Amino acid sequence: MIEVENLVKKYGSHLAVNHLSFKVEPGKIYGFLGPNGAGKSTTMNIITGYIAATEGSVKINGYDIMKDAEEAKKCIGYLPEVPPLYQDMTVTEYLTFVARLKKIPRAEQQTQIAEVMNLTMISDISGRLIRNLSKGYKQRVGLAQAVLGYPEVIILDEPTAGLDPKQIIEIRDFIKKLGEKHTVILSSHILSEVQAVCDEIMILSKGQLVASDTPAGLMGLMNGGISLEISILGKKEKVEAVLKGFDRIQGYRFEKENEEGIVKLVIETDKEDDIREALFYALAENRLPVMSMNRLEKSLEDIFLELTGNEPGKEDDSNHRTGGESHDSDL
Repeated sequence: MIEVENLVKKYGSHLAVNHLSFKVEPGKIYGFLGPNGAGKSTTMNIITGYIAATEGSVKINGYDIMKDAEEAKKCIGYLPEVPPLYQDMTVTEYLTFVARLKKIPRAEQQTQIAEVMNLTMISDISGRLIRNLSKGYKQRVGLAQAVLGYPEVIILDEPTAGLDPKQIIEIRDFIKKLGEKHTVILSSHILSEVQAVCDEIMILSKGQLVASDTPAGLMGLMNGGISLEISILGKKEKVEAVLKGFDRIQGYRFEKENEEGIVKLVIETDKEDDIREALFYALAENRLPVMSMNRLEKSLEDIFLELTGNEPGKEDDSNHRTGGESHDSDL
């Protein structure tokens, strides 16, 4: 469906995309995840033909986005972070304009417009001027233009940026529905959003692909061990003596505890070895009551920070391009 090979994009001395290669298979929802400046928006803009790569190639259904731009773009529907809306048009006028740009046969235009308005739930505002719409409705109109023509691939750059919680849930549900008939590539900073809707996650850092797997696969990849958070009634020296004699522990660290007489620590152990019962009895035999014991699982956020090296936030690379801006939200 989409083949990205050895993609490079430079803005002067700044390397925004660094020899990036990946494939997108049909019928899945892909999540593009990465900190500000990771190269997400630049990669999307190259895939859609909005900007040219410095090196490398992008093929959509076998069509090179630079050499066979018209055929390749027929396969793509694109929603930038800031929807490309004409504020003085009504919703119907704007979608009619988009249908003509996409060269949808005139006999099919009104039927398709009615269908995508129904799909994005904007039929009731079809006669309103776009400038008078709320942020959520403008986003829906942007989604409608991306779906017009029913392209095989829908690319969405930060589709829920700036929306309220109710609108975010509605857009997520819509993306899931899109995934039933289209291949979807979704860029987002919201980890829970990517985890909730995506079949595959690609994590970018400094213009390179550092991981690509299912959400469950990423969790398994990074979860090489298990952490146990334990609170014990007793003295630190006595607790440490028990731990040193317990050979199934890979490591431990003491944490600050405000409650007097309580020792709090985090223990690391192999993920295949559940030591909770044996550890409980070992402590009990030494008259060290366990007040609490929690198994800590790594979250997608932990994995994200570990893979991207906990990069500090900075402006997205897409701000370097001519003719537009992109405002990525913070983590």
